[in-house]
Amino acid sequence: MDLKRRCILIFSMMGLFALYLLIHYAKMIFFGELPSIPRQRMELKERGAILDRNGRFLAIQIRFADVSVWRPSIIDIDVLSNELSVILDISPIEIRNKINSSESNFLYLKRQIDDITAKRLSSVLEDKKIKGVMVQPVIGRLYPEKNLASQVIGFIGDRNNGLEGIEFAFNDILNGVDNDGIGSQVVLTIDTYVQHILEQIASNAMEQTEAEAIMLLAMDPRSGDILGSVSMPDFDPNQIRNSDVNRRMNRPVIWAYEPGSVFKVFSLSALMDSGAISGDSVFTCNGVYVSSRGSTINCLGSHGRVTVREIIINSCNAGAAYASDHLGSVAFYQLLSNFGFGSRTGAGSPGETTGYLVSSEYWSDRSKPTLAMGQEIAVSAYQMIQAATVIANDGILVHPKIVSKIISADGKTVTAWEAGENRRVLKAETAKAMRSYMVNVTSSIGTGWRAAVEDMSLAVKTGTAQIIDPVTKKYSETDFIASCIALLPAESPSLILYLAIIKPRGEILGGRIAAPVIREAAESLIDYLGIPRGRNPLIVRPPSISIPASRLPSVEGQVPDFTGLAKRVLLPLLLRDDINVEIRGDGWVRRQTPSAGTPVTDGMTIVLELE
Repeated sequence: MDLKRRCILIFSMMGLFALYLLIHYAKMIFFGELPSIPRQRMELKERGAILDRNGRFLAIQIRFADVSVWRPSIIDIDVLSNELSVILDISPIEIRNKINSSESNFLYLKRQIDDITAKRLSSVLEDKKIKGVMVQPVIGRLYPEKNLASQVIGFIGDRNNGLEGIEFAFNDILNGVDNDGIGSQVVLTIDTYVQHILEQIASNAMEQTEAEAIMLLAMDPRSGDILGSVSMPDFDPNQIRNSDVNRRMNRPVIWAYEPGSVFKVFSLSALMDSGAISGDSVFTCNGVYVSSRGSTINCLGSHGRVTVREIIINSCNAGAAYASDHLGSVAFYQLLSNFGFGSRTGAGSPGETTGYLVSSEYWSDRSKPTLAMGQEIAVSAYQMIQAATVIANDGILVHPKIVSKIISADGKTVTAWEAGENRRVLKAETAKAMRSYMVNVTSSIGTGWRAAVEDMSLAVKTGTAQIIDPVTKKYSETDFIASCIALLPAESPSLILYLAIIKPRGEILGGRIAAPVIREAAESLIDYLGIPRGRNPLIVRPPSISIPASRLPSVEGQVPDFTGLAKRVLLPLLLRDDINVEIRGDGWVRRQTPSAGTPVTDGMTIVLELE
């Protein structure tokens, strides 16, 4: 026999053998005894759960089953469709149409049915001797809280591997790759109650402002624990096929944007800390900043002579720009970098952006003044709350974290998650001074008065940032980001709230639409988190205080007569740490308690009622 005939014979025999095996195993599967779920022999590994800080399950493993059909094995499609209809909650007509219209002999009729339904279906298939249907056990993921913190948690794919969020970042740990397939639990810093409240508030705000998206964060600046991390719109990871990229985007982590005027808190703190300017430095705002080379930056108003305090209160662009002229570019860049801008926070969520802070060697003559007011820099929301810890912690930066700890299958804590080492960025007095300026933002003359909370001192800054139009490559005339940040209580912050409303329609100013949302969030969380309220908050004394003696009477031996004085004149009294001053209402003083002439005692309370 020649070589050619031998090759043909060999390949023919191999083909016949392969066909025999295919037919043999097809008969075993579809014409043999159909096993029920308990008798399926399939190795199911244990993927670890994801929990909130209080031990509430956010993601758990569960047994499902996929129902598939092999069309050549079907004996009676009417019996099959009628029997399966009730169990699978699919109409008989829909079942028949799905089978008859399939281009393949193999198709999935329904995926991820629960374990009880799968056992019931297996029993019916066996009793009724229905052929051509297979119930295949699979393991999957259940997210009991549905949409809650969905972008943080993420989701898994068909092979039980994480595709986004914590599910992706800690996939090997959850799957127990180094522990024979028995996964560890990942405990988040998220508080389910806090998250729920913030999501509800953000959802309402999104509806009212007709915004494209919203980010709302809550963090304990002392530990760096992120208590709530909201990104709207969101999705249900149990129904991943009904979501899209926009809903799955974890914006606070991966989206970089220009922060706008909230950034003045950090740029001006850096300038003061360097010694280039002080709290007493005076700058003139005539409605526009003009650089030495003729570049201009517009201001929303003409604020006249302003100090750093007034730049923060009025959100004065020109004042911030002129302040930046007092420090060199290299030093300014380094100080901003020290806040963490241009670097990942390491909070624990995947896909984190570094933002954008270009090296000073590439700056133009507009870069410094533009950066000072929150433009020509891109940040993430996580970077913003990280930088805010410096102001809250008297100059110490604490890295944010979303993961609290990892617990092994035997209940032992394997890792207590740390995002990074704390470090000093500002002098304590600089941070305290900035907090005192931010407190004044909530006064009647500040841009953030709508964020004020009764019986609680808040250090606040609002912002309204422009967005680059991707088509024209210029700032859009219609798209903005309205934002607000709050540290509370101002004298010793234990909570940071940060909100960014992306592309609102109608009103766009942060002081008008973002500040009220921050107030609502603060009111909802203060009591739950056990933050003490005080009718007379003590405001941190800045390094220097200028009190216009010619207008404001001295409060020394006796209480003076405040009648007729305007609210703005009274504001310096809030900075005293020897007495408590409570100002009620707006306008001018009409009544006071205690009356004029009362001896001044340490810690006494003076109530001034304005009309």
